[in-house]
Amino acid sequence: MAETTGFDFAKNIRHALGDQQLRKNFKFAMGSMIQKRRLVFADEDEFEQLRAIGQAIRTRALAKLPELLAQLEARCTENGIQVHWAETTAEANATILEIMQRHGATRMVKGKSMVSEEMHLNHFLEARGIEVTETDLGEFIIQLAGETPSHIIVPAIHKNKEQIARLFHGKIPDTPYTEKVEELNAIARRTLRQKFFDGQVGLSGVNMAVAETGTLCLVENEGNGRMCTTVPPVHIAVMGLEKVVEKLSDVPPLLRLLTGSATGQLISTYFNMITSPRRPGEKDGPREVHLVILDNGRSRILTDPQFRQTLQCIRCGTCLNHCPVYTRIGGHAFGHVYPGPIGEILTPQMEGLREAGVLATASSLCCACEAVCPVKIPIPGLIRELRNASYTAHPTGRVPGEGFKRNLPETLAWKAWEKINRAPALNAVVTRLAGLMGDKAPRLGPLKIWSRYRTPPRVARRSLHTMTRAQGVDDE
Repeated sequence: MAETTGFDFAKNIRHALGDQQLRKNFKFAMGSMIQKRRLVFADEDEFEQLRAIGQAIRTRALAKLPELLAQLEARCTENGIQVHWAETTAEANATILEIMQRHGATRMVKGKSMVSEEMHLNHFLEARGIEVTETDLGEFIIQLAGETPSHIIVPAIHKNKEQIARLFHGKIPDTPYTEKVEELNAIARRTLRQKFFDGQVGLSGVNMAVAETGTLCLVENEGNGRMCTTVPPVHIAVMGLEKVVEKLSDVPPLLRLLTGSATGQLISTYFNMITSPRRPGEKDGPREVHLVILDNGRSRILTDPQFRQTLQCIRCGTCLNHCPVYTRIGGHAFGHVYPGPIGEILTPQMEGLREAGVLATASSLCCACEAVCPVKIPIPGLIRELRNASYTAHPTGRVPGEGFKRNLPETLAWKAWEKINRAPALNAVVTRLAGLMGDKAPRLGPLKIWSRYRTPPRVARRSLHTMTRAQGVDDE
């Protein structure tokens, strides 16, 4: 697993597997989330029909994406929302910084946003003297801990209440130690309330952007998203360009799939639909609304008919909850913003196979992720494609870093394997030699690495043909 350059995945895995508290926390949390989802989608036929609708909506949106993005920009502009385009995370960060500097703002309150994590926005702004406060409870916890999210939906899922109690007691001034969940929530609420009123700019993500009406949809359960988008005088929304949907009527089925898959709810506590800044005569809301639309490799992914299915994702996180790899090592072991099955196919396409292709090896290909995906992304098939791409470059250059793992010894080994299996006489000789070598055969050449993590097959000393001929059976 030493193919990537930015982190040691094998070391991360060993560390995670050795952390008994981490594994205990995940076992408790994952079981609860799986059960809640199962209860919401108890009718399998209804769920499959809803999945088909969700897949059709997302497929249609991606097929018309350039047109829908142009329509979204036009509608947002008509509504008074200022639209900014960013090809890279650096451009998106610079745009947000410029907006803040234009208003002389030094304090930002943030709602939950995976795109902002992708941009490493907090680090960027803090390095330039701007105070950034995460207001989602899970994000607030990991910000205090100096960590990154471990899960797409539940950022602090890797921590239990005792760990959070120690964190609050140590990091928040004048905070008594308590393990009562209600009191911990009250501490966070009390700490954050003044931050909302002091915030000069509020930032949020976007779950869906409706091209038909120029509406930004934000799904949440805590109310912090609504505070971030209405209390500060300036609201900045950030989204990946794939989040657009064509019509307002596309929102209800996707919302049903998202909330049911993510948190086991029929509907979230809050559903915000933002169409404009504060209008004349209105008493609240921001005076300016900005929408930053980020590419960061998404347009390249869109051009490939197979890999574009990755962009159907609605970020529900249910593939993580059902993945036997993720549930044992957690999100931090993946070393990138997007962990679990969706991260295994999205991150290598964004950052390149050389940097993140190793993530595609973190799958048993059990297909649990595909079975529960609300928009029917064929994740296992895409993982196999990425694994193949690490060894074979495509003529059109589908993924950055294609073919970087291709090497002469392995190429020759596979050529030899092809030759052996095309020539019956040669196959018989090699099979005989392998039988004479016994258990040593699976530990030679490339098979030596393969057998480090798998039980090697035992090569029989006599082939089936040899045994049947010895018994007088014609094998022709």
